[in-house]
Amino acid sequence: MLLRTLLLVHAVLALGLLGGSRDLADWSLRLSLAVLAVLPATLIWLAGLCAGWERLRAWPEGLRWLAQAGWGAACGLGAAAVARTVERALATGLPEPLALPALLAWPVGAAALALAVGYWLLLRERLRVPAATQARLAELQSRIRPHFLFNALNSAIALVRVDPERAEGVLEDLAELFRAALVSGGDQVSLGQEIELARRYLAIEQVRFGDRLRVQWALEPAAEPASVPSLLLQPLVENAVRHGVEPAPEGGELLIRTQVHRGQALVSITNTVPAGPARAGGHGIALRNVRERLALLHDVTMRFEAGPVEGGRYRVRIAVPLVAQRAG
Repeated sequence: MLLRTLLLVHAVLALGLLGGSRDLADWSLRLSLAVLAVLPATLIWLAGLCAGWERLRAWPEGLRWLAQAGWGAACGLGAAAVARTVERALATGLPEPLALPALLAWPVGAAALALAVGYWLLLRERLRVPAATQARLAELQSRIRPHFLFNALNSAIALVRVDPERAEGVLEDLAELFRAALVSGGDQVSLGQEIELARRYLAIEQVRFGDRLRVQWALEPAAEPASVPSLLLQPLVENAVRHGVEPAPEGGELLIRTQVHRGQALVSITNTVPAGPARAGGHGIALRNVRERLALLHDVTMRFEAGPVEGGRYRVRIAVPLVAQRAG
């Protein structure tokens, strides 16, 4: 947000000064001087906006937009005053100081930019879970539920007589998974909660596959507070089981690792790939869904990678900020 806002403001400033400059050298000099005033004014405006954002959201819509425009105009007027003072204090031979109409354009332009950035923030908040992403998530979940539900219930039925306690555990895990699937609507949860759901899913599949499913966990507790979209890991783990374990007669291995590195929580899910001719891949719905939901929550601060790695394995890697973020 900070970088994009600074780039937008300086791009508008550069275009605005271009029309009133005599030549390229005059434009470059005016732009350099203006940046001395615009950069701190923009940072002050951003600091005020972030500090008062939660309070602004509670105001009536019209008053909220008026306050944002007013704060932007005040910062723009301050920047214009600083720019005029700097120009007057410089040695002779430089361009003439900005005229009054040009000075008045600063607060007007700043108010317009403030409204534009405020509108962008509003759209970003509304797009946390867009209709298209919700539709794809519903499609993904509807594809998962029939075969997974059928297999899980069959596993529980087979255990009822021989191991009632384990059958009860399978049903409890199944209930928790579907509770999360039905309740979640794009909410943020901690990475620790997502890992717990992945454990429940794999516990159910362990009953079905037995020794064919070999799971290794390498978890760093410090990564658990990271904020992620709900139902993030379960589709990825299911993909690993379906494409790495189910088609291989000898089964396969899964390695789920979390760690902290340079202020980010790193998650990787690695699975073996069955030997022999390559099988037809899926539609990539789960991977696209995860990537889009991560981008909506963390924007450019997240990283998502998926593809084959050395040793005949397939790996999905995710990096998100460790500090939990609030919506909006």
